[in-house]
Amino acid sequence: MDERIISSEVNESEMSIEQSLRPQNLKQYIGQNQVKENLEIFIKAAKLRKETLDHVLLYGPPGLGKTTLAIIIANEMGVNVRTTSGPAIERPGDLAAILTALEPGDVLFIDEIHRLHRTIEEVLYPAMEDFCLDIVIGKGPSARSVRLDLPPFTLVGATTRAGSLSAPLRDRFGVLSRLEYYKEEQLTSIVMRTADLFETTIDDLSAAEIARRARGTPRIANRLLRRVRDFAQVKGDGSIHLSLAREALELLQVDRLGLDHIDHKLLKGIIEKFRGGPVGLDTIAASIGEEAETIEDVYEPYLLQIGFLQRTPRGRVVTPEVYHHFGIEVPAK
Repeated sequence: MDERIISSEVNESEMSIEQSLRPQNLKQYIGQNQVKENLEIFIKAAKLRKETLDHVLLYGPPGLGKTTLAIIIANEMGVNVRTTSGPAIERPGDLAAILTALEPGDVLFIDEIHRLHRTIEEVLYPAMEDFCLDIVIGKGPSARSVRLDLPPFTLVGATTRAGSLSAPLRDRFGVLSRLEYYKEEQLTSIVMRTADLFETTIDDLSAAEIARRARGTPRIANRLLRRVRDFAQVKGDGSIHLSLAREALELLQVDRLGLDHIDHKLLKGIIEKFRGGPVGLDTIAASIGEEAETIEDVYEPYLLQIGFLQRTPRGRVVTPEVYHHFGIEVPAK
């Protein structure tokens, strides 16, 4: 799969940059107003009662700020945060080591929590409910169970696939918050804030242009800004204006709706080779040289969201909006 500048997944080279851009409290956090308001009330109530916050599940597409919110929750509660991920916890002993190292009130953040193994979940249930850990020592007839008390803590889980979470685990979260795609004006504010942190001059129109092509995702908006900033430093005086931003984004092959060359190849392939569809997923994959699973999980979701693609029982069909976008005449039925 080609490296895509409009991918909402984080790559390792971006991690340190992302950390430096993250807001540290709810007031600095832009967007997700409903989630923010609810969390603010729950956090204040927990602090008034001098209790730990209920366990929180954050779910939604990647790149919308789930990790950032987990860190903000810890900051607002005035406690430390311990970060790990579902795939990193391979054995019950790994989870036990993490839980016993927590201080009272700490936040444990588990990213990709849907990828926890079922045996790990079984250990997690009593930890979440009763703040205790049941450990089996020994094997066979001599095996015995030992219960360890844990300090009260808050588990914050993040997932892009809430449906893949087992029902018993999902039911143990007191606060469930879905993160939605961002509106253009919210992304514009994020671009302006990031440019300020980068000490880069940018006008409102340029910020809005970058936001428009960011597919509703802050991570993509910040990535595009970094690349446009490179163009501004090499081709200009370092400041970003509208004509330069548009030129840079065109060279990056990101069009006005945030579609890149792979999206174009997919959509034009259906139009030119299959008369707009319907066409099967495997046929599309073979025609453009991509894996069917990659097309379904990575490329299609945004095209479905903006109404450019439809899934029908007979296969994929492009909508008239695709023809208008590419300036192609819509064929007669």
